[in-house]
Amino acid sequence: MPNIRRTQHLGLIGMLLIAVAFTGLQLTAVTGRASPDTKNYLSYALSLSGESREEAGRRAIAYSCDSGQHASLSPVPWTNRKTVGESEEQCVRRLNDSVAYWTRHGNTSGMTAPFANERFMAIFEARPGYPLFLVPFVAVFGITWGLWLAGLVIALAGSVCVLLTLRAAGASRRAGLAGQALYLALPTGTVAMNPLSDGLSLALGTAVVLGCVLLLRDRPRTGAALVAGGLVLMFFVRYSQALLLAAALAGVLLLRAGWLRWKGRRGAAPALRAAGLCAGLTVGIYAGAHLLGWPMGEDSAQDLLTHHYQRPDLPNPWPEFFVQEGVFWSAWLRRQAASPVLPVLLALSAWALLKRRSVVLPIALAAGAAGLLNQAGHPNLGQLYGFRLIVFLWLLPVLAIPLLLDRPARGASPVPAQPEEVGGGQRDGTVGIAHQVHEGA
Repeated sequence: MPNIRRTQHLGLIGMLLIAVAFTGLQLTAVTGRASPDTKNYLSYALSLSGESREEAGRRAIAYSCDSGQHASLSPVPWTNRKTVGESEEQCVRRLNDSVAYWTRHGNTSGMTAPFANERFMAIFEARPGYPLFLVPFVAVFGITWGLWLAGLVIALAGSVCVLLTLRAAGASRRAGLAGQALYLALPTGTVAMNPLSDGLSLALGTAVVLGCVLLLRDRPRTGAALVAGGLVLMFFVRYSQALLLAAALAGVLLLRAGWLRWKGRRGAAPALRAAGLCAGLTVGIYAGAHLLGWPMGEDSAQDLLTHHYQRPDLPNPWPEFFVQEGVFWSAWLRRQAASPVLPVLLALSAWALLKRRSVVLPIALAAGAAGLLNQAGHPNLGQLYGFRLIVFLWLLPVLAIPLLLDRPARGASPVPAQPEEVGGGQRDGTVGIAHQVHEGA
């Protein structure tokens, strides 16, 4: 009993030390994180707080331009806060002129300030979840610290979900802590800290991943609640990413169920139930977005090809859109060859897939596929150096590589009768997740 308590304390201490170290590092850059889209979400949040649309726009502009003065001189296009060489005063003047212009040209309604034409701003009107999440942080701590603290909560929540996912899959304490650290150290942590909806969507995605693992471990109530709750909340944050994640999970889980049944192994029934749940949620997300009149796939293609709807729509955007796909992915592959961090991590993930058997691996594959699909829906060369659209792909190494720290159990089947899974340590399926997080391997 003393040994169990000791390992519980060590696990908790390790988790807290990682969180404290990450928090300390983030204190070095409280400002300078805003992207051009940050002002849209911030003005929406301020409007929800009760401020007028005009005042919300003014304060969002002030924050965005001030943040630009503290941004690093990064060549990454999507992180540029202002025009190169532009002063804060020039930035404020330019954005205020833009608001005045679009107000005169008909953008006079909605929660977001009129930073662009009404059709483009409708994209952000269809993402109320992140602005609503920001409201208490901004109200209590102000804009600068509120946005920073909201990002910190999002990042740490996602990292804890990763830790719980690995432990629920049967991985050891050290593997779980490694997953938490990887999540915070890789672009997943960077995206989570940026004041954009991508981080909150990612954190909710990790909760969905945890729920899927629990479903495969035959813990249907908790698993189903996490999957359904996570995807429903994601619907209001970034419904396109929720749709892709649900569809990818449904497809992978269905394939897993078929493979297990074909091999005559246990675990096909939980996988099939999980696939059915994700498939149902996929249909529900698509139908909900359609009924609400939110922008869909063709709107996204027109947005890309008409420079945010500032040129006339193309009668058939798809031929040119697929040309852009080829251009983007060719450039993306060259970028990966020049800076092969992601390819190396994916190679290690492939090694884990070959050497380990764990319910978390097919789920990680599905999450990675959702990231690739999301990026494929936005083949914009301006996103070439960024991570936010493809960020779910990074969940694959975050969840797979830590399993290499554990020794594979000999003769273990992928889904044993008693929930014991290879990832290193073996766990009794009746033990709660919170207990698993702190128990020694």
